[in-house]
Amino acid sequence: MHILVTGGAGYIGGTVAGLLASRGHKACVFDNLSHGRRDLLPPGVAFVPGDIGDRQALENLFTDKEHRGEPFDGVLHFAALIEAGESMVHPEAFFRNNTASTLSLLEAMLSCGPRRLVFSSTAAVYGEPDTVPIPEDARLQPTNAYGESKLLVEQMLAWMHRVHGLRSASLRYFNVAGAPEGPEGITRGEAHEPESHLIPLILDVALGRRKSIRIYGDDYPTPDGTCIRDYIHVSDLADAHLLALGALESEAAARSRLVFNLGNGRGFSVREVIESARRVTGHAVPAEVHPRRPGDPAVLVASSDKAIRELGWKPAYTQLDEIVRTAWTWHQKRYS
Repeated sequence: MHILVTGGAGYIGGTVAGLLASRGHKACVFDNLSHGRRDLLPPGVAFVPGDIGDRQALENLFTDKEHRGEPFDGVLHFAALIEAGESMVHPEAFFRNNTASTLSLLEAMLSCGPRRLVFSSTAAVYGEPDTVPIPEDARLQPTNAYGESKLLVEQMLAWMHRVHGLRSASLRYFNVAGAPEGPEGITRGEAHEPESHLIPLILDVALGRRKSIRIYGDDYPTPDGTCIRDYIHVSDLADAHLLALGALESEAAARSRLVFNLGNGRGFSVREVIESARRVTGHAVPAEVHPRRPGDPAVLVASSDKAIRELGWKPAYTQLDEIVRTAWTWHQKRYS
């Protein structure tokens, strides 16, 4: 297959692009590099600079056979702002980048591009869930603008399928972590500028790059008072995206939009993640408690039963310590 990977210079998109290449597919990354790094792109992956809000640039890419060699068979869409806390300070940026720009991508696809899309959504579309683990048919009630911006895209995809027959799969997941392990070892991992994700922040403390890790709220209705979240290894997530891409050829995808939750099936509290990092790194990792952040639900754990049953997805990393270990290996390589 020949696949366009939007946002493919980032942590998740780059891992997926690498997996595509390792399995003999052609991957072309389209990224504005606002949060990605071109030097971390896997070997053999093509790169085209650009922004998904630029419909004309996308149409040029879809129709420029000389540049890309052959038509695209599908799109894996990762380009988005992802910080839930920031979305409660600057919601307009998230609706512009995540929602409006995705509409430009969809318009370009309908005009002259492929009719198959795997959308990197989020389990934040559920907000405060009524039941845990969360099934795909749970009520959609985001508690932050980030989740709302992704939900609006899902709603657009439903209409694009209904009216235009555009096939799509939405993958809803929470915290992605770890680093992919291959024959050449671990070559890429999770790093954002500025960093805001829990596991790399904790590992920064273990490396002495930060003095302590902040715990935002210890008075939630959970066993230890801290938020509980689902964690999924980035390689397992990448594998699910390729399985979803294949599922778009099915009769089910012809009938309606596909939706799958992805996760480990159980949650880990902030304090449990810190304890895991202490075991893996052998460092004390001091922690300090701060007030809650707006829009943070107490417990978010997704049920992956449907993905396991219908996609044949089988996560390889099911233990938190294993996920943290791969992240720690990469973190040491990068910063030591």
